[in-house]
Amino acid sequence: MAPLSKAGTALAALREDLAGDVFAPDDPGYDEARTVFNAMVDRRPAVIAQCAGASDVVTAVRFARELDLPVAVRGGGHSVAGMSLNDGGLVVDLRRMHGVTVHPAARAAHIGGGATMSHLDRACQPHALATTGGRASTTGVGGFVLGGGTGWLDRKFGLAVDNLLGVDLVTADGELVHATAEDHPDLFWGLHGGGGNFGIATSLTLRLHDLPHMSIAFLLYLPERGPEAVRAYRDVIESGPPEASGAALYLTAPPEEFVPPHLVGLLLAGVLLTYAGPEEEMRRLAEPLLAVPHEVEIVTAIPYADLQCMIDDPPGLRNYWSAEYLTGLPDACVDVFCARADSMPVPTATQHLVWPQGGAIASAPGDYPVPYRDAPWAVHPFGMWEDPADDDRVRQWVGDVRADVRPWRTGAVYLNFTGDEGADRVVAGLGADNMRRLGELKRRYDPDNVFRYNHNIKPL
Repeated sequence: MAPLSKAGTALAALREDLAGDVFAPDDPGYDEARTVFNAMVDRRPAVIAQCAGASDVVTAVRFARELDLPVAVRGGGHSVAGMSLNDGGLVVDLRRMHGVTVHPAARAAHIGGGATMSHLDRACQPHALATTGGRASTTGVGGFVLGGGTGWLDRKFGLAVDNLLGVDLVTADGELVHATAEDHPDLFWGLHGGGGNFGIATSLTLRLHDLPHMSIAFLLYLPERGPEAVRAYRDVIESGPPEASGAALYLTAPPEEFVPPHLVGLLLAGVLLTYAGPEEEMRRLAEPLLAVPHEVEIVTAIPYADLQCMIDDPPGLRNYWSAEYLTGLPDACVDVFCARADSMPVPTATQHLVWPQGGAIASAPGDYPVPYRDAPWAVHPFGMWEDPADDDRVRQWVGDVRADVRPWRTGAVYLNFTGDEGADRVVAGLGADNMRRLGELKRRYDPDNVFRYNHNIKPL
């Protein structure tokens, strides 16, 4: 850290030069500016720069380098691992940079680095276009895409990163770089899964696809029907077209109008079958799910942007997530998945999910650092709760879910759904065969590891 007088002068200059706002610990609004999605994360940066554009990001990075401050980057969404904050450093906050420009004829969208899925999906909806997005409207586009990006449409349109056409990036030396398959192709390769290791993404360009129809079947079952429902869902997906996706899950029944009052607050099993097509086609596909006795049934056409809001994660709760990719979902795996729901913390916002892959995920070309592409299924223990006294219990439950599926796990991991689980898990999320090339890229673009508040790749 620089001497106080130098730091004070530099901070004053930053306030003057930035089009956005700057917050230091004594400023009004500082505590609000440092509050993040995960209530378990409570850190106090020295400076928060709420950037209004790419030039602000350049200015902020150069400020941090001048004072030798560590840099964390806050995009638009969750950062459940808390990597968008640090103690005593600079936070580059992109949330004001959330503009989306849709180019219908080109089937592409240009997206600000602080945009959420809601910004993207609502901009695309009038054009009947979409691309693979996170399973919640509050997910930040930048971190989601650069971390791989799995969602309701990935079996049809590929992972989000398979639809990446270009990235505007501010590097560790404060330079703006445009990366595409033609310009800086090595960097572009590394951005397909390497997250924020190589710089700050001020904007992204994504490929869009025609999506004139979207439909769903959402069914809730008593827990004892769970194994039957999960098997039925598995069979529907494995014999169905790539338009079909969704998840099987366990959850605490929410206090919603569609839930019978006597079930609210209790553990239920569920299936959400999503279908990138008309309702009548989806209804035929959903017949085996409807045949299992159930307590709640919602079968309807729905705009994709509205589907994205269905299971939005509420902010301000405590969060601990993880994930494992599976070699398959045989009956024995279904049984242990369903049995673990018995110890799921209830009533909380915690969910216990298994979702399908396949389709365009597995068939997409490219040698990107996405080692989970061939896995047909994934399990996702999704801990969300209010009371700090439950911290150990929820963490233990998440660990138990991972341990249960050990006989079927591929070893790969989706880093967007994990916190700091150690260096081995970072390798598992990027692929051991890719680490040398990624480390060399890191050395070229960030040799001092300025961008280290992430699933970090060490410079080689």
